Amino acid sequence: MTPTQFAAILGFAFVAVWIAFGFGSAVLCLVGAAGFYAAALFLRGDLDLADIQSRLGGRGGRVGRPYTQRGGGA
Repeated sequence: MTPTQFAAILGFAFVAVWIAFGFGSAVLCLVGAAGFYAAALFLRGDLDLADIQSRLGGRGGRVGRPYTQRGGGA
């Protein structure tokens, strides 16, 4: 299945749930699906949490020396 076909199926399912149960339920279905997708990636070893944390600006993402302010006479 190509990513385009997957996106079309996901869009169809979202609209079907939205029509049947309301917008809030459709969004909850998407959040749940994303959570289980991320869990499957993690269990398969395709998801590196340290890399994601560093990309999102977590601690440990910087490389190099910390900034130091120079004094007046030295």
